[in-house]
Amino acid sequence: MLKDMIALTKPGLLRLNVFAVAVGFWVASKWNIHWVSLLLVVLGSTLVIASACVINNYWDRELDQKMERTKKRMEYINLLKPRFVLGYGLALGIVGLAVLFLWVNPLSGWMALLGWFAYIVIYTIWLKRSSTWSTSLGGIAGAMPPVIGYTAVTDEIDAGAWLLFALLFLWQPPHFWSLGIRRVEEYRAAGFPLLPVVKGVKRTKLQMIPYVFLLIPAVFLLYYYGYVGLVFLIISLISSIIWFVHTISGLKTENDERWAKINFLISVNYLMLIFIVMVANTAWS
Repeated sequence: MLKDMIALTKPGLLRLNVFAVAVGFWVASKWNIHWVSLLLVVLGSTLVIASACVINNYWDRELDQKMERTKKRMEYINLLKPRFVLGYGLALGIVGLAVLFLWVNPLSGWMALLGWFAYIVIYTIWLKRSSTWSTSLGGIAGAMPPVIGYTAVTDEIDAGAWLLFALLFLWQPPHFWSLGIRRVEEYRAAGFPLLPVVKGVKRTKLQMIPYVFLLIPAVFLLYYYGYVGLVFLIISLISSIIWFVHTISGLKTENDERWAKINFLISVNYLMLIFIVMVANTAWS
């Protein structure tokens, strides 16, 4: 039972998002870490993000059966019973928000609640079944974790919070559309109006380009405003340009699946590299 409950929190996605919370906290703290505060914001954020993932699995349980990548989730829900899963998800969210509001600060709690609402209501319930905008607007939820960590320290929304939000908001669509191109027929069969399904692969590739390109000024501005150091600027600019060049190359490729697989792997490694260097180079900024 415990194993099934953990599986419904989407552990891989959860780890990445909680790491983003810690990165935001670190950038704001500039290595002057208040460890109890870090522990509390990580705990609260973990519970809220896990809540969103569990409720997403509950709401999408019938559609998830239609895709090879997600159909296992229905087995966990059936074993635990749907009503229990819904209650479990809500309980995680309530406890997580209580931790943030009461023991961190109200602003970090509001940021977490906004991310939860964006993922559950805007993305899962509204747009995922009805619009190609689901990926772009759903990115609001995925961009909130570093903002939660950042505001836990600053207790205000300043340029640093906006830039961290922009970095994650811009990263998500090309990352997810790369996966969507690889699995376009699965999404089509499941009835998801994903951009490559509705508008085609070529249109999707074109739409990815501005998102990746805008990462270049985003990482530059993090350096310009003094949130990170020169090492971050150099590594992030090189990484952004590499991803941008590969994204453009997709317009000429003949093997869409191979190109999308490489682009997806670049996106994953790009974010992890950016986060690691951001944390390390904050100390020298």
